[in-house]
Amino acid sequence: MGVIAKQSIRGTIVTYLGIAVGVVTTFFVLTRFLTTEEIGLARVLIDAAILFIGVAQLGTNASVIRFYPYFREKDSEEDHGFFFWALVVPFIGFVLFAIIYWACHVPLGAWFGEKSPLFVEYYYFVLPLAFFMLYQTVCESTCNALMHIVVPRAVRELFVRVGLLATYLLYAFRIISIDGMVIGICAVHAIAATINICYFFSLKRINLRPDWQFLRANKSLVRKYLVYTGFLILSAVTTVLAPTLSSFFVTAKMGLDNTGIFAIATYMAVMVSVPNRSLAAIASPQLSRAIKEQNHDECSALIRQVTRNMLLIGGFILLAIWVNIDLIFHILPNGATFAQAKNVVLILGVSQLILATFTICLTALNFSRYFALSLILSLILTVSAIVLNNYLVPLYGMEGAALSNLLSYGLYYILIIATVVPLGHFHVVDKQWWWILGLLLALFALNAIWQYYLPAQNIWIDSLLRSAVIIGGGVGIAYAAKLSPEINQQIKKK
Repeated sequence: MGVIAKQSIRGTIVTYLGIAVGVVTTFFVLTRFLTTEEIGLARVLIDAAILFIGVAQLGTNASVIRFYPYFREKDSEEDHGFFFWALVVPFIGFVLFAIIYWACHVPLGAWFGEKSPLFVEYYYFVLPLAFFMLYQTVCESTCNALMHIVVPRAVRELFVRVGLLATYLLYAFRIISIDGMVIGICAVHAIAATINICYFFSLKRINLRPDWQFLRANKSLVRKYLVYTGFLILSAVTTVLAPTLSSFFVTAKMGLDNTGIFAIATYMAVMVSVPNRSLAAIASPQLSRAIKEQNHDECSALIRQVTRNMLLIGGFILLAIWVNIDLIFHILPNGATFAQAKNVVLILGVSQLILATFTICLTALNFSRYFALSLILSLILTVSAIVLNNYLVPLYGMEGAALSNLLSYGLYYILIIATVVPLGHFHVVDKQWWWILGLLLALFALNAIWQYYLPAQNIWIDSLLRSAVIIGGGVGIAYAAKLSPEINQQIKKK
């Protein structure tokens, strides 16, 4: 567990340095120099690319981590050309889905055209953007399998964000046109993908020659890989579609102006799940190995540790955002325009907290022999997200989109937990988890009572005082009560 702690902490530090750059970009550049329509365009292009790569990678992201232990020889670097497939399979997927994307130009153009014609104008820029993001993601997954997450995380969270900041500033001062801004977004991800590829090949001597003799001698392993990857392809169509649906529905039914406002709220909420990126990346290979060895005790201990720490860390991040939400919009350039999404931030924040806390359960299900069930659950997630967005967005606008996100993910993870516990014999939460949940609910209630009975006279003093008492007091209670022994231990060491 020491490797998990060390790598996840380093990865989280890098991630939050990137968050700092992202805060400057989002709160003080985009909101000041770009219109809400232009912010919405940048957001929906990236969301479309994320959806594209989710299906184009053909399950590589998860299958690399799950099956690498089966190809790697014990106490040796020999992996029988495993990474050849990790790099070639996504390229095949990209070509296939690029053809489908090209063929869907007319119907998608008609859906977005009335409210968001600017997106239709830049429709085909999604293809190069998706290609570069695809190989940036694939190489990050291969580095995760080799237990090296810090550099790829730095590329994603720092280099990409700094590059995008430079691109937006160039557009803000009209050094480049809006065409140049879109091309710049693609160029930043192209350079990031190149860096990740170079780093991956520097980690060890990578063998890109497939070992056909090994494959012929392990036909059952190949069959398992193909079946697993096949299910992941179908599952990816649904699980990747669900998170981006709200953005697409807002774009199609309300226009890019509202997409831009929704994007700012989404960025705030996503901060809640940021620590999970590093912890899950380094915990997944450990979980894969434990499941392979059928070590249920180790699996349960790892899952409990991740869910406990993610609830604690993510919960306090959400609390910090909500306590200071009025101050954030007060500081934000053109904050009055974006303040209409205040409740959206809270709803999406709770959704992100659920995702951060229980994503490890989905990982456990995908690595187990019951992985096929994840397809059924993913279908439920997607269908519920489509139905809820289609019903709630016309009624409640952006809040309806956020609420559909929360309800669909809430149902999804309830079903995952209900599946993982009896079938995998895994224990998801412990007594400390419930204490953390109770503490967070009490702190949110205290914040609501404070605001009701002690309305702010000065927004700066009020936010600082509530932060010191509610957040500072909560952190002190969590530390004194040892709600997370792992975090307490790291604090003492550092």
